[in-house]
Amino acid sequence: MAPRECAEPDPIILTLFANRFMSVAEAMGRSLQKTAISTNIKERLDFSCALFAPDGDLVANAPFIPIHLGAMSFAVKHQMKLLGDELKEGDVIMTNSPLAGGSHLPDITIITPVFSQSTPKKIIFFTASRGHHADIGGILPGSMPPMSVNIFEEGARIESFKVVSDGVFDRDGLIKYLVDQPAQYPGSSGCRNLKDVESDLKAQIAANHKGIKLLHALINEYTLETVQDYMCHIRKNAENSVRDLLRDVAKRRGTNILSAVDHLDDGSPIAICVTIDPEAGSAVVDFEGTGPEVRGNLNAPISVVHSAVIYCMRAMLDVDIPLNAGCLVPIEVKIPKRSLLSPSPTAAVCGGNVLTSQRIVDVILKAFDACAASQGCTNNLTFGAGGKDKDGVVTAGWGYYETIAGGSGAGPGWHGTSGVHTHITNTRIGDVEILERRYPVLVREFSIREGSGGAGKYRGGCGATREIEFLQPIQVSILSERRTFQPYGAHGGGPGERGQNLWVKMPREEDGEISKDDPKPVEPRIINIGGKATVMMGKGDRLIINTPGGGGWGEPDEEVEDFLHEKIPWSTRGSLAERERVQAGF
Repeated sequence: MAPRECAEPDPIILTLFANRFMSVAEAMGRSLQKTAISTNIKERLDFSCALFAPDGDLVANAPFIPIHLGAMSFAVKHQMKLLGDELKEGDVIMTNSPLAGGSHLPDITIITPVFSQSTPKKIIFFTASRGHHADIGGILPGSMPPMSVNIFEEGARIESFKVVSDGVFDRDGLIKYLVDQPAQYPGSSGCRNLKDVESDLKAQIAANHKGIKLLHALINEYTLETVQDYMCHIRKNAENSVRDLLRDVAKRRGTNILSAVDHLDDGSPIAICVTIDPEAGSAVVDFEGTGPEVRGNLNAPISVVHSAVIYCMRAMLDVDIPLNAGCLVPIEVKIPKRSLLSPSPTAAVCGGNVLTSQRIVDVILKAFDACAASQGCTNNLTFGAGGKDKDGVVTAGWGYYETIAGGSGAGPGWHGTSGVHTHITNTRIGDVEILERRYPVLVREFSIREGSGGAGKYRGGCGATREIEFLQPIQVSILSERRTFQPYGAHGGGPGERGQNLWVKMPREEDGEISKDDPKPVEPRIINIGGKATVMMGKGDRLIINTPGGGGWGEPDEEVEDFLHEKIPWSTRGSLAERERVQAGF
């Protein structure tokens, strides 16, 4: 559906409405956080809330998770196509399938149509929320198996399910989709902690309802026609801003064709060619040359690719506007069929959402010469217990999931930041106190990984070191990237350090490493487990995750670098002002 024609906007009222729409999404997010019970949503803030137009286009959001926000429009439009006139007041839809605009399976989207109060059956908006649920079944606790090769191993798959129909919550249907369905696949379990997932889904439903009430209040204040007019204006403003950006890039670079390539750790290329039409302020973003679908989980659904593109366009704008569908109007995205960015329906995708998406962002920003590479990873750690054992016996259990910060890339005029979640992820990490209280672990270290940022006139941010000791035997998985290829520097800047995952394995009698008859102490083994691994940790074993640093920008001044290295701790060299102060003193 094409945006409706509207009169010219008042710039002050346009700004007001942009903020009002964002405030609705923010209120939805606050409601979700307060009513959820899981660590993932309540503490880590791994969720997003947004408003969508009657045609399914993204209108506005709060600053939640960028990879969610760009992809959620695909989910809303898919449900409109499937259900159409079947939707009625009191219906709430649940979905997570990559075929239906999903990202990876733990991200469950709840969509609620907003109906006109004056015209029955007329949909005037949609509210939607997407939350990462710690376990929705699959072959491993946490539903993020590092070595999955098809989507059936990754948990529950829901294309379209009315979790609420006519105002009635369908718990039996929820059990069918989350518990019974994923357990049918050999080696897989159903949801290991249905109680927590159900509670968080109800919190998402409540958050959507909060958004509906606030939208109706806004409409009562300004009229539906005015609200929808300014919804159109906000999208048009974003479109014009991106067109201006594309014209400026072509002029500044002296060419209308931009290209770049980067590689996943398995060697798969992600290639891009951007062809800008300076007159129209439009561009074709073509991923031709990207590698084929992989036998693994680094395949990214097309909704994730579009999400990365819209994020990059918004990030490069020097104006304060909400991320919305208008950012993509001037962009035509071309994705080669059966590539790892447009995989087959049964391809594994849990790593494509969290890892490949980061690399897509890196390669786009490289083509636009916007900044050096950031860590290019989210360092996904999962551990847990329960589910179906080798004999088919099902036990109740739990799963924990977190992403770990790294270094951001430097740019023309700024240093990278150390120990942050970068680009398409915008979550927090679980607080140490909460993690240790709720799970059988001790956090031995969580610190800046000094020296891991790339050298340069502007330094890349440093990664982090997170060391966790396990207090009981437990299955632990790590899903990470940038363990082979370093985050690139730009304009002579050095690359960031690769990440590394180390298992500190305590000697055990059952492994033949110690003997009752020989009291001589044995040093623990330190084993590099690689970027993607599942390990059965014993009591007292530790996992050390060193995350990648960001790339540097510009040729480094070796004399100044030596002075900085000697006089200033690496972790405190973040600000440009501090660097200039030291250089002036030098």
